[in-house]
Amino acid sequence: MRRGEVFSDESGDLAEFMLKSMGHEVVGRMLLGDDLLEIRKAIVGLLHRGDVDVIVTTGGTVVSSSDYTVEAVKPLLDKEIEGFGEIFRVVSYQKIGSPAMLSRALAGVARDKLVIVLPGSPDGVRVGLEIIAPEIPHMLYLIRDHRSSGVPH
Repeated sequence: MRRGEVFSDESGDLAEFMLKSMGHEVVGRMLLGDDLLEIRKAIVGLLHRGDVDVIVTTGGTVVSSSDYTVEAVKPLLDKEIEGFGEIFRVVSYQKIGSPAMLSRALAGVARDKLVIVLPGSPDGVRVGLEIIAPEIPHMLYLIRDHRSSGVPH
């Protein structure tokens, strides 16, 4: 970043707005470059924070040579929630047609936290959060409380 240069993060702004409007607390935000190691290091840092339950990323989900978010995040997941990506692509297909297949949006569990990887476009963020955000409390229950309650899965 050059001195005085300002980057806008429309998708990050939208994600924060949507999550807050659904009653979720946003405890921080970062703007990272297209660097696999930088992204992975940031995610690992968040996975070790006690005040973070959910990590949402935007961008880096298509197949261009500079998109590394999926490669940075996927190896960190203990479990992938395949249904999210499947539903995301179906809903996106209904909106934009065959380019929806290029999205590698995903969600999963890492270190008892929910990790959501969304596209960088505002519409992709909107669609993804409309699908998954209402389920966040239930997912966190399944990830944490259900396991510790002694109730069999």
